[in-house]
Amino acid sequence: MSVEHGIHTIDTAFQRDHFDAAYLIVQDGRGAFVDCGTSHSLPNLLASVAQAGLQPADIDWLILTHVHLDHAGGAGALMQQLPNARLVVHPRGAQHMIDPARLIAGATAVYGQAEIARSYGQILPVPAERVVVAEGGHRVSLAGRTLECIDTPGHARHHHCIWDEASRSWFTGDTFGLSYRELDSAAGAFIVPTSSPVQFEPEAMHASIERLMARRPEAMYLTHYGRVVDTARLAAELHEQIDAMVVIARRCDGLPQRHQVLVDALAGLYVARLRHLGSSLDENEVRRVLGMDIELNAQGLACWLDRDKR
Repeated sequence: MSVEHGIHTIDTAFQRDHFDAAYLIVQDGRGAFVDCGTSHSLPNLLASVAQAGLQPADIDWLILTHVHLDHAGGAGALMQQLPNARLVVHPRGAQHMIDPARLIAGATAVYGQAEIARSYGQILPVPAERVVVAEGGHRVSLAGRTLECIDTPGHARHHHCIWDEASRSWFTGDTFGLSYRELDSAAGAFIVPTSSPVQFEPEAMHASIERLMARRPEAMYLTHYGRVVDTARLAAELHEQIDAMVVIARRCDGLPQRHQVLVDALAGLYVARLRHLGSSLDENEVRRVLGMDIELNAQGLACWLDRDKR
């Protein structure tokens, strides 16, 4: 993948190729990571440092969009390899990086110990003195290049997006959805909101997307996956789909086998949207590419429905 504005896209090798990205921003011989994948991602991350002509000691920052394990599970392991780096994280996520016991327990309860080891490897703590708690609007300097953290709830309440004025781009974590290159068509990228458990809030997500678009970005760097442009069209797609997903969720609430009904309805929504863009992929291929995300979106919508009733 080409390097734009000193931004290197790193495939973290989580689950499959081109599914989960971290980024290395290089400026005047200094580096900053945005997200890091899991501890299994460490070889790819360190290789990217070498390929950029840097040493681990040249990395000043590891900035996390949020602390979900596919974005931050390898933070402790990576920080052990970066002697001069500090970790920047949302106030709601900081304690989970310093003491990841609750993160580990929660994930283990859902997936089991064997799956946690297979998918995420070791989840290590980050020393508190190396953690920078970043309120919304917090800025870090990378050799004079400003990276600004903006509070963007909707996917998670501990979510930042990072604005890079030099490239006029956002590093969006999961706030600006997911877009896999297998789903691109002549119309451009296809994008899907991510409502994965357990803090999906549709109105907050709408508002966060509007905050991102207010700066008229030239590109978005998505964790899932890579750089996308045509941001105004993609933002409109996300707004429409968030509303459609809410309608689907409310129609499915109270039905027997609610989860499977949600899964099937979401798959139908995404296939229909792809058809509208002129995609020739059949439904089986769409379900293959989006299967994990459809499952997680169904779970997230169910959590939101149940929370909304209380």
